[in-house]
Amino acid sequence: MTLTKEMSQSFGPNPTNVRETDHYKVEYVHSFVDKWDELIDWESRAESEGTFFIDLLKAKGARKVLDVATGTGFHSVRLLKAGFEVVSADGSAEMLSKAFDNARERGFILRTVQADWRFLNRDVHGEYDAIICLGNSFTHIFSERDRRKALAEYYAMLKHDGVLVLDQRNYDSILDSGFSSKHIYYYCGENVSAKPVHVDDGLARFEYRFPDDSVFHLNMFPLRKAYTRRLMHDVGFQHIETFGDFQETYRENEPDFFVHVAEKLYHENENPYEND
Repeated sequence: MTLTKEMSQSFGPNPTNVRETDHYKVEYVHSFVDKWDELIDWESRAESEGTFFIDLLKAKGARKVLDVATGTGFHSVRLLKAGFEVVSADGSAEMLSKAFDNARERGFILRTVQADWRFLNRDVHGEYDAIICLGNSFTHIFSERDRRKALAEYYAMLKHDGVLVLDQRNYDSILDSGFSSKHIYYYCGENVSAKPVHVDDGLARFEYRFPDDSVFHLNMFPLRKAYTRRLMHDVGFQHIETFGDFQETYRENEPDFFVHVAEKLYHENENPYEND
């Protein structure tokens, strides 16, 4: 596979008007992907989140995991190290190439698939105990129809007692109170900034600045927590638990990120909105 290594992003003359799901494919240009690990800082991120996802998936009895937003491979590699069977998917060929190299440097060979979440069952085969969609990736989808389609695809690929783990920024806080970030859980890189430069009900445009003065942007949809949970329930997930920065209890405006854990297994007399 030959990759076209685009070095600069293009949002056209009106960047805040770019609100299409497919645009993420040209936002993750080679020069941005090459710096992504500076933003994450694998060691610091592993320390900040601890074994939260590993412990969660083990508690749910998961063995076979589909990582649908692999990025540069951080969670896929961590799960492989922990003994899970992992298939790594992403919509960006640049990201998958970087993830494969990162895993190989750490002694693992990733099973990678380039996949569009809206047609996941077409691109990826098999059933999974768990699907993870991490790194605020779900907010790249701009239309409700596409969000519902993607979640339905996740649901269909899970075994009857499977679990979906999906995270997102705390856009409720950003929309209602403005942006503030403790910068200790997800983007741990030193001297790297990630902050919104435009926010409205239909767009959160984030700017990423690196120590060499390079600047990149991502356009994302600002999902509200209750809305995400409602969509999950609508496609069939009955029991949905939401953590704030990996904690079960939190004040709504405090977490930087929410982690939704949606179970396919049916629970009698369960209120799906118990911690809205």
